Parts: sequence; structure tokens; C-alpha cells
Amino acid sequence: MLVLSPDAPKAARWTLLLRALHSRNYRLFFAGQILSLIGTWMTSVATSWLVYRVTRSPFLLGLSGFASQIPMFFLAPVAGVLVDRWNRHRTLVITQTLSMLQSFTLAALALSGVITISQILALVLLQGVINAFDMPARQAFVVQMIERREDLGNAIALNSSMVNGARLVGPAIAGVVIGAFGEGYCFLIDGFSYIAVIASLLAMRVAPAVPRANPRRLGVEMREGWHYVRDSAPIRSVLLLLALISLVGMPYTVLMPIFAGPILHGDAHTLGSLMAASGLGALAGAITLAMRRSVLGLGRVIVWSSSLFGAALIAFGFSRLLALSLVLVAIAGFGMMRLMASCNTIVQTIVAEDKRGRVMAYYSLAFQGVAPFGSLAAGAIAARFGAPWTLLSGGILCLAGAALFAHKLPRLRHAMRPIYAELGILPPLPPSPETAS
Repeated sequence: MLVLSPDAPKAARWTLLLRALHSRNYRLFFAGQILSLIGTWMTSVATSWLVYRVTRSPFLLGLSGFASQIPMFFLAPVAGVLVDRWNRHRTLVITQTLSMLQSFTLAALALSGVITISQILALVLLQGVINAFDMPARQAFVVQMIERREDLGNAIALNSSMVNGARLVGPAIAGVVIGAFGEGYCFLIDGFSYIAVIASLLAMRVAPAVPRANPRRLGVEMREGWHYVRDSAPIRSVLLLLALISLVGMPYTVLMPIFAGPILHGDAHTLGSLMAASGLGALAGAITLAMRRSVLGLGRVIVWSSSLFGAALIAFGFSRLLALSLVLVAIAGFGMMRLMASCNTIVQTIVAEDKRGRVMAYYSLAFQGVAPFGSLAAGAIAARFGAPWTLLSGGILCLAGAALFAHKLPRLRHAMRPIYAELGILPPLPPSPETAS
């Protein structure tokens, strides 16, 4: 394990922060993906703004988020089994190519001026199907891209930094492009941005995957993955907390056009600024995690991050000042990203390798698969009671989930200690009296 003294030079600390980039394949992935993600965030902002501009309906705004994420809920268990069977590198090349074609189709319809809400919903639903296979494959492929297992946590944190660096830049660019040219050009830029990540994947030197011995029926392997997640108290507890916060907290991004427009009296530039502020906070959260030297202590990080996220949501919901709202949404992004990356690191560290694809599919389900129900509920509640009260209820439930996880934390640490000892993260456990005798 890499350890630095408090007076270590800044160069050494940057080495600690960027150590996963020493792996060639991960370095290629990082460079290509960050360009593609900027386009992805541009499309996310442009889609939300287009739906709200065309319909002025909070419910349809929520329905759009629902359509983009619901395939993950139904397909993730199946996708996890297939990711464990398939070549993950080849799977990512295919999913990224399909995503590129989807963005070009969205751009063609928007630029022609004939796009309808039904076409938008159909295309975001298609992207959701692609993501149901792309996310678990991407998560499981991280461990194959790094050359040293101890760099896994750093690679996951850098992934989060990459996502949120793009989240900082993409919405800001989207606000300018939408204001000057319209939403269609955001979709077009996104389509071209996929070329970078596809090229980086094709440039990798990946060792041939060892085929799984005697793959069983799909249903059998799905049940095996489910039982593994259910019977592991640490994985089960982490995923349940992440699912709760994705359900009741993450829909704040779907409601962002309402805060940018009617509540804060802004426009597309305001929406871009709010999304960029959220990305800036999330980027800061990911960087602070990348500087950590060990997985130890991430349980406390999860408790405090989910608490911070819930409190920031409540305050943001009732802010009427743009400057204050920008600060609060940045704090929310900081808390959410530290929570998400910490959960990812713990799960990726303790999961058995032969079940990594299936478990990461359940991670994707917890993070994105339940979010569509939250988006749909948030749209309906906001239409009935208003967006601020929607965030208030979600923030309270986030705080309750954090408190319950904190109560369970001592037992979870006890369950994880033998795994950490086996991996060399903690000293070996002393022999029990029975073993010693």
C-alpha cells in the first residue's frame, strides 16, 4: 500500500492522485472517455430542456427521465450474467457504437424540426437499453484495465472525477450551444464525441479473457448472483442505501429545469450553470476520494456523504437566490459523488471475481435502475405539491437512510474484516482459540 508522509512533496501527492494512469489501457480509456462524456452531459441537458420547452409539463419531464432509466431495472440482472460470460472489451465497443448511432438519430430529428415528444421518449428508452449492458460491462472492465490491484480504488475515484469533470464542462457548453443554435447541435456534438472512446478502446492491448467453465442456464446464474448479493451483508447494505438515495434524492436533476426557470427566473444558461455547479461539487468529491490511500474508513465516508447530500437537497429546494442555489447544488453534488464512489470502491474490493459482472449489474440497478421510479414520482409530486416540497421529502428520507446505515456500520466492519485481511488490506486475523488448540 502506498503511504506518504505529511511533508511529502507535491509531485509525490500528484503521483498518488493519478497512480491508476500508469496503466496504459486505463490511460487510453480515461483520455477517450472524458471527451465522450462531455457530449453525453450536453445531450442530458439538451434533452431535459427540449422536453420542458416543448411541453412545459413537470410530469413529462419526469417521464423522460423514467424512460431513459427504466430498462436498467428490468435488464440489469440479465445483463450481469451476460457480462460475466462475454468479452467485456468487445461489449463496450458495441455499446459505444450503438450510443453514437442513437445520438446521431436524435440530432437528425431535432435539426430537421420534426421531433416530437414520443420520438424523444422512444430514443431515450433505446439509450436506456444500451446503458443496461454498458454500465455493468464498464464497471467490471475497470479491474482489467489496471495493472496493479491496489490501484483499483484510485481508478474508480478517477472515473468519478472524469465523469464530473465532463459534468462541469458539458452543461456549460450545452447552455451556450442551446442558446445560440438549439438543442439539435448538442446531440450532433455528442454523436461525434463517441468516436474518441471507440478509438481508445480499439487501441487497447487486452489479454484474451479466460472463458468461464461450464456456463449454466441463464436463470440459474441470475439466482446465484442474487443470492450472493443477498447473503453478503456489506454488499447488501451498501446497495440498499445507494438504491434509496437514487430513488428519493437523485431526481433533483430531473426537476432542475423547473428550478432554473419558474423558481429562479432563469433560462437555458441558468440550467447549464446549475448543472455545472453540481458537477464542480461532484468533481471535488471525487478528487478527495482519489487522494485516499486505502479503502479503510469508507464506511464513515458513506454515512457523512449521504447525510450531507440530504441536507443540501432540503436547503436547495427552498432557496430563491441563484448564488445560494449554486453553492447548495455544488454541496449536493459533492455528497452524492463521494457516496457513489465510496459504495463502488467497497463493492469492487470485496466482490468475488467470478461474480463481478453480476454484482456490478446490481450496483448499476441500485444507482440507475431505481432512479426512473424516483423520476416519475418526483414529476408527479412536483406537479401536485411543487418542486421544493418534493426535494424536502427526498432529503428527509436520505437523512433517515444515512442514520440507519450508521447504526449497522459496526456489524458491517466486522463482516468485511476477514476479506480485507485476505487481500492484505488489514493484518491477518489472530487464530481463534479453537484453531490454536
